[in-house]
Amino acid sequence: MKVSRRFTAGDTMVDLVTEDYNILPVLSRFSLPLGVGSLTIGELCESQGISTDVFLLIVNFLLSGNIDSKMLLNAPVTGVVDFLHNSHNYFLNYKFPHIRANLLEALDVDHPDVNPIIVNFFDDLVRHVNDHFRYEETTVWPYVRALAEGKKTDYRISTFSRQHDDEISRTLNELKNIILRYYNTSKPDKMYDVLVDIFNVEEDLESHNVIENEILVPLVAAAEKRQGR
Repeated sequence: MKVSRRFTAGDTMVDLVTEDYNILPVLSRFSLPLGVGSLTIGELCESQGISTDVFLLIVNFLLSGNIDSKMLLNAPVTGVVDFLHNSHNYFLNYKFPHIRANLLEALDVDHPDVNPIIVNFFDDLVRHVNDHFRYEETTVWPYVRALAEGKKTDYRISTFSRQHDDEISRTLNELKNIILRYYNTSKPDKMYDVLVDIFNVEEDLESHNVIENEILVPLVAAAEKRQGR
């Protein structure tokens, strides 16, 4: 369920998490510590060197589904890139290995023919995501940081906005369908947990793409326009 209220710098981090605990993985991608006491969002962000505007812009979008156009004008683009970079690390170094380990544990020994297919689908998914992230890390993020420093390059953010395709979504759907429609297991609780993780990571990747398309791209396009590109 989407949250109707909008959080501000004066709200506490505990208020935020209490409103919707699903925001916790997002906080980890901002590298925010636990043990926050009664610190406000603004105080905690300032203490960690994080842009409060970027934090509130992304968190309020993820909770409400709406992007604050006024806050978007003030958000530093490098802060958005930092968050997206941390998100890549979260997916590749934590979330996908976590799901894969649980998936292997959930597979039933009675299906030696189907098990490799499921694992291959999952590994294909990770490869597609990794290829997409690598392009961003080696091409897009360096361009955005160079642009923020006033340096000139031949790249344009419109090129990036054309890079997204449906391969990741297609692979995810096929993986879910194989498990939901055809896979019988003696360990259903474990496989249900895996499916929950797969559905959650699908939503997370979709939100990640929206942040890129609806927050990062407009910020970079505006910076390009200011520099006469």
